[in-house]
Amino acid sequence: MPTKSKITLRNVARSFVSPAGERIQAIHDINFDIEDLYAADGRDIGEFCVLLGPSGCGKSTILRLIAGLDHPDTGEVLVNGQPVTKPGRDRGMVFQKYTSFPWLTVAENVAYGLTINHVPRVQRDPIVAKLIQAVGLAGFEKSYPETLSGGMQQRVAIARTLALRPGVILMDEPFGALDAQTRSDMQELLLRVWSETAATILFVTHDVDEAIYLADHIFVLCARPGTIIEDVPVPFGRPRDPSVKQRAEFHELQQHVLAALRRAPGQGQVRVSV
Repeated sequence: MPTKSKITLRNVARSFVSPAGERIQAIHDINFDIEDLYAADGRDIGEFCVLLGPSGCGKSTILRLIAGLDHPDTGEVLVNGQPVTKPGRDRGMVFQKYTSFPWLTVAENVAYGLTINHVPRVQRDPIVAKLIQAVGLAGFEKSYPETLSGGMQQRVAIARTLALRPGVILMDEPFGALDAQTRSDMQELLLRVWSETAATILFVTHDVDEAIYLADHIFVLCARPGTIIEDVPVPFGRPRDPSVKQRAEFHELQQHVLAALRRAPGQGQVRVSV
């Protein structure tokens, strides 16, 4: 089957200057390669990768570099084999903080990227309607974000990101502010919608169970300065059912990942779901 590198980071480092003037090394020597995946019949199915590590280890920094919202001090960031110099339509990003435009309705928010890219309304409307249906917001097309729950607002953000059909979707702890049941529902929604996109997803979390449930591969980072200490393949197939969380293999992998985090230098917070 053909393979194609979607995201490559080579020897990437990034530091920042604190308000006190101290230089803080956020990440150093970050190296990984995410390839496009194909099914046995040749279909492009994408890959779901997770950056897992304690709070403050540089996970969000890595996403911002790939998104083109920041630039490394040293090293290379490539998407589809090309250096990243700025944001682009080939990459979509979903943040933890809800990012809907409050003055636009659900349908207008989902259509936003298509509208500013001058996609004709005759093409735009069916795309928006299909995505709103896919993320479970049918009937809320004319609602405004302030009237929606947190989970519903993240559904809007996911639909808006998918509207431009980016090849790479970057997700920065998008379910971190949600309650446990809504978080679980959103995980299942994301897997279901993603299975139809063939996109490559890079998802940031510090929740071990969330990482294992969602990912094909987990890049485990140590605390600041963050670097990848292990690339953990997840052996569960697709489609993936929540019942996988009850399997002995799931708990064995959970213990393996936690042990890797404990061996890592530095301090930080990770979470194990209950």
